[in-house]
Amino acid sequence: MSVSIRASQSPVRVITVFLVLTAILYAAGVWLIFRLGSATPLMLSVGLAAIVTCLVVRKDLRTLGWHWGSWRIQWQSYLLPLCYSALAYGFIWVFGIGGWYEVDFVSALKEDYNLTAWSDTAVILLRFLLTATVSFLLLLPSVLGEEIGWRGLLVPELSRLMSFAGVSLVSGLLWAIWHWPLIFMGLYGASDATPIFYQLACFTLCIMCMSVVITYFRFKTGSLWPAVVLHMSHNVFLQKFFGPMTSEYAGSAWFLGEFGIAVPAILMVLALYYGSLGCREFRGPKGPNLESV
Repeated sequence: MSVSIRASQSPVRVITVFLVLTAILYAAGVWLIFRLGSATPLMLSVGLAAIVTCLVVRKDLRTLGWHWGSWRIQWQSYLLPLCYSALAYGFIWVFGIGGWYEVDFVSALKEDYNLTAWSDTAVILLRFLLTATVSFLLLLPSVLGEEIGWRGLLVPELSRLMSFAGVSLVSGLLWAIWHWPLIFMGLYGASDATPIFYQLACFTLCIMCMSVVITYFRFKTGSLWPAVVLHMSHNVFLQKFFGPMTSEYAGSAWFLGEFGIAVPAILMVLALYYGSLGCREFRGPKGPNLESV
């Protein structure tokens, strides 16, 4: 049986300590990108900041939402990114904004998989299955690292200060801002085919809309795992399947991925839906108890 725990520490103090530690560890994470060529340490740094914050303010680590939660919502979290990615890229392919499929990418896959005798269709199906399973699971350490911080610690603390809508937007904006330096430094983002501020606007809209959906699932289940699953699913389907499988034409970059408008536009509809549910179900500050163990 779970025991409800409401932390006695000031949420402002907890959030301040977390954000300061996140900023300090961010610098180390960026340095490691240049040293190791991997963003995993940077993503893990958010979770490390959350854990150190708990130790500093004497907050029980068990309150970060470790229980699994609802299987139904876990499946929603997995399938939603697949659906909105397929819808966005289906629009792109049907209207000739980008092409299905990138022949050079599929040819490279045949070589990588040592399956040169296979048809393009068979290799594409194999790629999809590997993306949906193996690649998905390989993202777990890095994405869990981020989500321990954003949804494990930050969202419950913000929920003690503001409404569901406020928590969704503030946590989403902080999540987006965390990525901005990487975009400005050219470490994360699209090509130079679109202005940097357009990419920034599309990405921020994408992240903030995702935040509304993820926050709803966090409030609904009290678990951080739906956030982890949705974040992993979003990254893997966009970055490992739909993005590289699409042939880019002149003007495609204005619509593709997190830095074009197609995916954020669909996510905005989802954010309005889940946001309206959240505002009805979780009224006022301190909505649900997100700190049960």
